Amino acid sequence: MNVSIKNEKLQVQISSRGGEMQSIIRDGREYLWQADPQYWDEKAPNLFPYIARMTEGRYTLDGKSYPMPLHGFVHVTELIAEEQTEDRIVFRLDAGEETRKHYPYAFTYRVIYELDGDVLHITYQVENHDEKTMYFGIGGHPGFLVPMEESLGFEDYYLEFAGRKEYDEPVRIGFSPECFVDGSTEPFPLEDGKKIPLRHSLFDNDAIVLTQVPKMVSLKSDRGTRRVTVSYPDMDYIGFWHATLTEAPYVCIEPWSSLPSRQGVVEELSDQPGLVSLKAGGVYRNSWSIEIQ
Repeated sequence: MNVSIKNEKLQVQISSRGGEMQSIIRDGREYLWQADPQYWDEKAPNLFPYIARMTEGRYTLDGKSYPMPLHGFVHVTELIAEEQTEDRIVFRLDAGEETRKHYPYAFTYRVIYELDGDVLHITYQVENHDEKTMYFGIGGHPGFLVPMEESLGFEDYYLEFAGRKEYDEPVRIGFSPECFVDGSTEPFPLEDGKKIPLRHSLFDNDAIVLTQVPKMVSLKSDRGTRRVTVSYPDMDYIGFWHATLTEAPYVCIEPWSSLPSRQGVVEELSDQPGLVSLKAGGVYRNSWSIEIQ
């Protein structure tokens, strides 16, 4: 089931399957990638309770092994629309028999969408109803159409970080060919100290995942007037991606709280570095936003 929220600037359509955005329209123009299966058949999945891949597709916890699908299970799970107004909607998932096959915790997960002018706020809220600490990753994976204007091409666009200081040095997380963390990092120089010019070959080796960067990035072109800005104040990583070895007409801007599994390591969930740890009875909230101009 798809539902819509809107205000004077934006109209956003969201599916109850995963609480996944289906459309972001301003002034009659679509900004969200529309899931062409030639390249990528999703649009903007929400990632929980894990981000990306696990070695052997599984992890261990308290001496037991559990399977974990790519990017967790929320994005393929039907959620309940718990609250809705004209410009706000809350989707909810409570732990149950199916979730416990992959993730043995009692929890409530919510994804909240709220419009404020030309900004869409997305908030993840996780409640730990268990008697033990929960460990998880959480994040977003929206794709945006590129180009955003008919007269322009993909390579007319760039990603620009805001609020950058000269002493900041972005760090790229190293990934193996199988897309697991390989333990390496390297500097990732930015053009003019703030830009990543887009070209399709950027993604020939899969995603670019950065840390130690400003918490706001814009997709824009000097030849155009339209812009998408993603802000992620409480996420430690930002990823950029489109389908590898293609000329896919979109780019994903992915705010992540944590990283995938380490190469060759079947992770013990309580020991994996960087995961969110939420104590028994605790509530976790993390908000990010998409501005359409």
